[in-house]
Amino acid sequence: MRLPISRLGLGLLLPLVAMWPAAAADVEAGKADFKKCALCHTTEAGKNKIGPSLFGIVGRKAGSVENFNYSEAMKNFGHTWDAATLDTYLTDPRATVPQTKMIFPGIKDEKERQDIIAYLETLK
Repeated sequence: MRLPISRLGLGLLLPLVAMWPAAAADVEAGKADFKKCALCHTTEAGKNKIGPSLFGIVGRKAGSVENFNYSEAMKNFGHTWDAATLDTYLTDPRATVPQTKMIFPGIKDEKERQDIIAYLETLK
């Protein structure tokens, strides 16, 4: 007996759909992973450390936190922080913004980056 294509297609897609939540970003894991960022950054509005506050970073123009002394490279980066830009930057900050002051080597694990970005998106 032949199954209609629609049933066959559904049978192939269901296992993939079932795996999707496992690949989704985890805000709580991102909050825990953020600890490595917290050495230099706060999540409190208006409070800077070695790095600027990351409160409200998603949707903010790079190099725009008041009362923070950014490198010229970051001031001239010209991007607004969104998930894609943060992902690229967090993978390798110095390759993304050459001559940035940030000496952090980056986060190579994609899932960890996505979790941290999901957490940063909640800081509003």
